[in-house]
Amino acid sequence: MTVEPTPAAPPSRVRGSVAVAAGILASRVAGLVRQSVFAYFLGATAAADVFNAAFKIPNVLQNVLGEGAVSASFIPVYARLRAEGRDREAVAVAGAVATLLALVTAALVVLGVACAPLLVGLIAPGFEGVRRAETLALVRIFFPAVGLLVLSAWCLGILNSHRRFFLPYAVPMASSATVIAALCFTGIGADKFTLAHAAAWGIVAGALLQLAVQLPAALRLVAGVRPSLGRASADVRAVVTRFSSAFLSRGVAQLSGYVDQMLASYLPESAVTVLANAQTLNLLPISLFGTAISAAQLPEMASATGTPAEIHRAVVARLDAGLRRIAFFVIPSAVAFVALGGDIAGLLFQRGAFTRADTEAVWATLAGSSVGLLGQTMARLTSSAFYALGDTRTPMRVAAMRLALTGALGYVFAFPLTRALGLDLRWGTVGLSASAGVAGWIEYALLRAALARRVGPHGAPPVLVAQLWSIALSAAGAAWTVRLPLRAAVGDRPMLVAPVTLGVFGLSYLAAGVFIGNPEARRLRVAVLRRLGRRGNAG
Repeated sequence: MTVEPTPAAPPSRVRGSVAVAAGILASRVAGLVRQSVFAYFLGATAAADVFNAAFKIPNVLQNVLGEGAVSASFIPVYARLRAEGRDREAVAVAGAVATLLALVTAALVVLGVACAPLLVGLIAPGFEGVRRAETLALVRIFFPAVGLLVLSAWCLGILNSHRRFFLPYAVPMASSATVIAALCFTGIGADKFTLAHAAAWGIVAGALLQLAVQLPAALRLVAGVRPSLGRASADVRAVVTRFSSAFLSRGVAQLSGYVDQMLASYLPESAVTVLANAQTLNLLPISLFGTAISAAQLPEMASATGTPAEIHRAVVARLDAGLRRIAFFVIPSAVAFVALGGDIAGLLFQRGAFTRADTEAVWATLAGSSVGLLGQTMARLTSSAFYALGDTRTPMRVAAMRLALTGALGYVFAFPLTRALGLDLRWGTVGLSASAGVAGWIEYALLRAALARRVGPHGAPPVLVAQLWSIALSAAGAAWTVRLPLRAAVGDRPMLVAPVTLGVFGLSYLAAGVFIGNPEARRLRVAVLRRLGRRGNAG
């Protein structure tokens, strides 16, 4: 049975999501290289735990503000003004938002450095002695980077509103490059905590470089922008009103990760690093597909005009197209995490101080996260539909519920349930990742029901979703038929095994998708063949 082809998505949206995905892919690949180099130098040691715990602060704030509160509150207002031809008012709003963010940044940096001891107690309450002292030192190093990343969030909002998607999502490569340079310059013989400090200063240098690259491009798009508090502007007040709600709702994935890390600090040594590595991999498809599609869709949905019914139909059309694309890409990602997670983690991390046992721990944790991968990604796009409609409160309420569930289920799954199953507490990271996935599905179900009451039925067709799960599982079976004899021949060498097994999995999934007539698979096949044809002609 085949799924009926769906109408092609609007070209602007397709190009936008591809540009975002390309930027995120470049950034994430650089981030994975950084993680690989970091694992080589520090492994899953106490110093690695300290760095990953302290790094949660700039990482959370960058994602909450950059991909979250600023985008959700600023872009819909700015894009609507431009769609209505009110460019002067749009520039004035941009100037006021930049001014307010600069003031927030200054206060945030000062407050963060002063309150660092309190923050350490919040991000890693289970750390004591040297681990606590070193985490405190790194938190104080990181806060200047936080301020720079907050200012970069404004640049992201401007660039995305003008459909300039690639640069703001690719520029985090700079941070990865500076961290790698700092680690390599400090050297293999250095103390592990010294290496962690070097990596932290690399993050600060990378944040400065990110702002320096984006700011000129953003300023060219808002020529004549002036500092202002915008107190007399109803549009600025609308941005500020939406900001606090969006801060929580858009950043829920990051805040949930923070809750998981806090709980992981009570688990045995290396748990924080294992969880961080698994979360890095788990966020790759969420960012590549959830963030890419959401970022491209948000200004498009926010620009819809007409009667309320016409606006709702436009939002639903774009939402459904985005959900179908998310399902096509995220379902195989979830299956790959379970079936081939060991090869993925081994390829990226298993070298130097990072052992096979560490790889297996990451694999198990990654498999746990696959439970909610699809729900979490769909929830991100569904939240964008609410933001486009000017509603930040509904996602906020649902996000608050998810955070409570993440904490409660995380504790139960990681501690009482792990003990009840007779497992060592180091496997508690699996419970943390699985519980976050369950909470993610509940979040999506609540968001979908609330949106349906407002705009009507929507969502990816169940038949399509079932077919995608089927062909993804078949592709995993094909990969394992190659994996078993290959590992028997070459042994535990992820660098040799992983490219083959992942290649077989990806090609099998794409071929099966084309065979059943999936429109996304056919579109991807055409794009790949076109690219190969260009390379052949160039050769």
